[in-house]
Amino acid sequence: MTYVIAQPCIGTKDASCVEVCPVDCIHSDDDSEIYHINPAECIDCGVCAEVCPVEAIFFEDDLPEQWASFKPRNADYFE
Repeated sequence: MTYVIAQPCIGTKDASCVEVCPVDCIHSDDDSEIYHINPAECIDCGVCAEVCPVEAIFFEDDLPEQWASFKPRNADYFE
């Protein structure tokens, strides 16, 4: 299991989650409109979700249906 960054990150792209991640598994680049969580590295600690100012980070089982497409989008970023 992992956490997923969803639509609310678009337009905000706040780096608070990156700063608190204990395993440095949240990444992005200049071409991406959101941050992405590497599912192979995430340890499911949830610290990122706690600090997200726009509540864009969800445990994958709790990801709202309207943002289900963000789960593969996050994983695909690392392939």
